[in-house]
Amino acid sequence: MTDKEHTVQHYLHLANKTSGRGKFKIYIGMSAGVGKTYRMLQEAHNLLRNGVNIQIGYVETHSRKETQALIEGLPAIPRKQVFYKGKMLEEMDLDSILLLNPEWVIVDELAHTNIPGARHEKRWQDVAELLNAGINVISAVNIQHIESINQQVKIITGVEVKERVPDSVLQMADEVVNIDLTADELITRLKEGKIYDPSKVETALKNFFQSEKILQLRELALKEVTSQVERKVEIEVPRSQQMRHENFLACISTNDEIARKVIRKTARLASYYHGNWYVLYVQAPRENAARISLASQRHLINNLKLATELGAEVLQVHDARIAQVIIDTAIEKRVTTVCIGKPHISLFRIILRTNLFNQLLKTLSSNDIDLIILS
Repeated sequence: MTDKEHTVQHYLHLANKTSGRGKFKIYIGMSAGVGKTYRMLQEAHNLLRNGVNIQIGYVETHSRKETQALIEGLPAIPRKQVFYKGKMLEEMDLDSILLLNPEWVIVDELAHTNIPGARHEKRWQDVAELLNAGINVISAVNIQHIESINQQVKIITGVEVKERVPDSVLQMADEVVNIDLTADELITRLKEGKIYDPSKVETALKNFFQSEKILQLRELALKEVTSQVERKVEIEVPRSQQMRHENFLACISTNDEIARKVIRKTARLASYYHGNWYVLYVQAPRENAARISLASQRHLINNLKLATELGAEVLQVHDARIAQVIIDTAIEKRVTTVCIGKPHISLFRIILRTNLFNQLLKTLSSNDIDLIILS
């Protein structure tokens, strides 16, 4: 385990070691300016009106008038002043928050790096300590600060974000909420001066705030929140009550044309249902390398490569029991739909001539697995 991984695990343990752990809510967005801080402050006002003891631990308004206006009327814990490199800087006062022990606290900029000498290097570590103390925290982060997405963001934007949050911090959250805008809405907000100072607008439009970049970041944010919701469902909802997630299994043979059709159609089904999918090739003894032509071998390799490019996990099994392998794979991978090609000159024609096909149908049916024979 690296030093960094050890540190992450330490703070995850710290945040979970007592039964009195605070609740943790994170607002996530595709970029600056979507309204994460604004939404946090709105929620703070709602809680305050309902008699909840909520304090602002740290909020960064970036001089946005709408956001600054919402701070009025909210109790705030004064920031700590720290002299560093000849400048007086302000940081969140972790000790004061712990001492005052509010029921809820707003902590903005989750990926922020604290000034050297602070008790913790990163603000998310401050949050871990607050949670461990039983204080509920509402925080916010942009998608580009998530560790595992960092390289994808760099490819999209051309910028490597230095301040990052381990993915495991999101898993600490009891709730992750996506603050979403369309690319046009975000660009309009930028042009209206609601995100950056007017002098920075043109530069932003030429760099980060381009429709195609925003759209890709938006996709990343939506996927991340979806992933967190699915994880929460798996943990908290009894399996018998969970909605069924669609997983597809495409079964192919060395028949080139049929295999390509099965792969492409299954890929479209998986894409439509946002499901995982697998491609299974069972190599029976009669299909070993010494018994099939080089052309067939080449076509098979190309089809498996196509499947990988389309997002499938490719599975190759050497076994004469084709139907049984399909059944075993479907159950192991929690497949909901098995897709095969219309029998022609292929191994599936052999299956249809025997009671193996009946066995396949019966077993799939008893496991609530659909079978599609693609034309």
